[in-house]
Amino acid sequence: MASYQTINPFDGRAERTVELMSAAAVEQRLAAAESAFPLWSALTLEQRGGLLRKVAAGLRDRRDDIQRTMTREMGKLRREALAEIEKSAAACEYYADHAADYLKPQMIPTEAQRSYVIYQPIGCVLAVMPWNFPFWQVIRFLAPGLMAGNVALLKHASNVPGCADLLREVVAAAGIPEGVFDVLHIDNDQAAEVLRDRRVKAVTLTGSERAGRSIAANAGDQLKKCVMELGGSDAFVVLDDADLDLAVAAAVKSRFDNAGQTCIAAKRFVLVESIADAFVQRFVEAAKSRAYGDPQDEVTTLAPMARADLRDELHRQVQESIAKGAKALLGCEPLAGSHAGYPASILDNVSAGMPAYDQELFGPVAAILRVKDEAEAVRVANDTTFGLGGSVWSNDHVRGERVAAQLQCGAAFVNSVVKSDARLPFGGTKRSGFGRELAEHGIHEFMNIKTIYVA
Repeated sequence: MASYQTINPFDGRAERTVELMSAAAVEQRLAAAESAFPLWSALTLEQRGGLLRKVAAGLRDRRDDIQRTMTREMGKLRREALAEIEKSAAACEYYADHAADYLKPQMIPTEAQRSYVIYQPIGCVLAVMPWNFPFWQVIRFLAPGLMAGNVALLKHASNVPGCADLLREVVAAAGIPEGVFDVLHIDNDQAAEVLRDRRVKAVTLTGSERAGRSIAANAGDQLKKCVMELGGSDAFVVLDDADLDLAVAAAVKSRFDNAGQTCIAAKRFVLVESIADAFVQRFVEAAKSRAYGDPQDEVTTLAPMARADLRDELHRQVQESIAKGAKALLGCEPLAGSHAGYPASILDNVSAGMPAYDQELFGPVAAILRVKDEAEAVRVANDTTFGLGGSVWSNDHVRGERVAAQLQCGAAFVNSVVKSDARLPFGGTKRSGFGRELAEHGIHEFMNIKTIYVA
């Protein structure tokens, strides 16, 4: 039977060998999901909410096991892993608290005696999830999905199988019935077959544009609903009246946390020329403080990248950008002696035609784009195929909001880094995908929004 290995990103050691599931094992889980759906959806919101609160408690109780697994499998810093666990637990509690409001019937006045909208679950949803936030990415789909009354199957990234299994254990220990949530250790071809199965009603994907094209095409062929949260190359627009101390501190955090492997990280730093030199000087000095090392060590402030091949691909993009005229101000070379380490790096003089301008840099490399004024800043910020998030930095909040409204993206923040929040819808436009997660919008994505009309 086919199998794969997980490799520790820090030391390069093999952590685990995982066998792909057989067709019979996949069938068993599909059948269990189908059987579980009527019973799970028949529970009251209060009953489902009570179980979801137990999931939150379980995540906190097992946080040490979970954070160590995240570190071993994808290299996340201990403190970042603990923060992710807490955020995931809080999202479970948020949906347990707010689902009733989100799902209550919506009365709509018409000439009818009564006309209104109700929300009904659709069944089993397949989730294809990435490795960079191996718990949060799943929970932000799973928490609203379970409260909606749906059941779910998770095909997680191949380098975080232990994270997937731990989440399944936490869900089961909370008392959520068998079949409501399960994990499939399968490859992409098997996942395509699962999506085509009649018992799977929809799919949600967080991942690359390539993966999104494949999954969305398969879902479209089957006329199944899909939500795509794909890549991003977020602009970090610094206007001439910005508080540079605030902006630089945020820039370092947004670009280098999680080793820069975040879809909504600031990646393209669009600087108005009057403040560009001052910003860059401070940015370089602040970025130098990011110390690479063992993710379990509290003094480490820069994690390894998740895989050596991802580090090599990032370096290729850096080298090609330099060959086309970009200037390396900091880092830009793999860390000697490391398995998948790359330093905090900054490229200046980035322009169209370079990988650092046209492509997503999914690692700790910042691209500096210099512009003459606000109008050009907006044009350059929007000169991308991506449209996930963006931020604007200005001491004039009215001006900041005006510029934010012009950014072609799913979320624009003023004087704050882009972040996902259970209270706010999350998702992109252009080639960053479609559909929304989180908030009221996310829970409605995988429901039958049903009109009732009584004459």
